[in-house]
This record gives sequence, structure tokens and C-alpha cells, in this order.
Amino acid sequence: MLTEERQAKILDELKAKKVIKVRELIEELGVSESTIRRDLQELEAEGWLVRIHGGAKLTFRLEPELTMKEKSSRNVQKKQEIAQYAASLIKEGDVVYIDAGTTTLELLSLIKEKNVSIVTNSVHHACVSTDLGFDTIIIGGNIRKNTTASVSQFGGEQLKRYFFDKAFIGANGVHPVYGLTTADPEEAMMKRTAVHQAQQVYFLVDDTKFDKLNFSQIESIDTGIIITNQLTKKQRSQYQGVATIKEVTK
Repeated sequence: MLTEERQAKILDELKAKKVIKVRELIEELGVSESTIRRDLQELEAEGWLVRIHGGAKLTFRLEPELTMKEKSSRNVQKKQEIAQYAASLIKEGDVVYIDAGTTTLELLSLIKEKNVSIVTNSVHHACVSTDLGFDTIIIGGNIRKNTTASVSQFGGEQLKRYFFDKAFIGANGVHPVYGLTTADPEEAMMKRTAVHQAQQVYFLVDDTKFDKLNFSQIESIDTGIIITNQLTKKQRSQYQGVATIKEVTK
């Protein structure tokens, strides 16, 4: 068994049990204790687990939230590639929810020739959408400085009155156990509500968001289709069977 396959099986056990024992892994995988301990050491260095006496336990580290300005200068080409594929999914006459975020923002200019209606909770996205000539509805609420997203209980109730052909949602973190996450609970609530109101749901996240965790869960990992750029072989093995992922490659 290849190292990547063995470590993927170790992580599968960890996801299911939260705590695993070295002895159990030795018996299940049929390898030496030194091999298992080396695997656990490597997985700990990658942030997947913490070694404890006789085994290991699942761990996580919460990621800090970046501002829109900080996000806009990162991974630009990856975001554009993801947005290009997402744009191809939008059909004439669609009513589309476009969530706040830098990757979702890229989507707007790519569909400017299509006759669609846009609903968004982003002040910035709403301005761009209007300038491009789309019929645009903005969801009301308090404006978050970091993301320019409008969030509130009132906004969530407003969203429940609308239905969408497609929803394109951003996320700060994608994790095989803890799902899709973002930094703010109210923003997570808005995203989750939009997901429930859409016939088809797509999460637009580049590969740097994978194996990351933020404070508030949006949805479980198997909700909707995750559109991303090309993952590493190891990342692909971690998410195989637990999530529907479309990798966009040039």
C-alpha cells in the first residue's frame, strides 16, 4: 500500500472515531509500528491530528478572516478559472443567487451577455450587477466591513421568500469532517439559507481553502457541488467519496 493510500485510510478512521490507537492501525493496515508512527508524525505536521499516548486524536486550527481587499489580490488566476466554469452553468432566464466573496464577484462580468436576474447580499456585488444591466435585488441587513456582505435575521427571513435556479456560494474553509465554514455566524446563516432556497447549489472555492476550518459551519461537505481548481493527489484522496467536487483545469 502506498504511503498516501495508508494515510488516507488513517484519516478515514480518524474522521469516523475522532480518536485512533496505534495498535488498531497496525492490525488493520498490516504494517509495522514504526511505519504507523511515521505516518502519524507526518499527518500531525500537516495539521490533521495531534499525537497522544498510544494513538492520535482529530484536531483543527481556526483560520483568521481576511478582508475583501486582502482576498482580492490572492490566487486571482485560480478564481478566474473557477468563475469561468461556474458561468458556463448559468442559462438564459435563470434567477441566480450570488454570494459575497472575491471568487463569486469574478462571475458577474462573465455572464454580462446573459439575460438573468441576480439576487445578492453583497453591497459591492449589487453595484457591479446593476452597472452591468442585470435586474438586481439586494438582501437587507447590517454590512460587514470585512466582506461587504449584508447579514441579519431580517435578511435571512427575506431570503426565505425567494427561490433560485442556482446559488453560487463562497466559503473560507473546506474540511472533510467539519464541512464548509466561514468566520461569522450571521454570514454562515445567510449562506445556509440561500443554499436551502436554490434548486442547484455550487460552492466556489480555490484549493487554498481545502483542509481549513473557520468558526461557523455553513453546511456539511456533501451539500451541493464544490467547484475548485486542480487539487493535489493527497487532497483528492481525502475528499473522495465524501464530497462532489468539480476540478477546473486549463
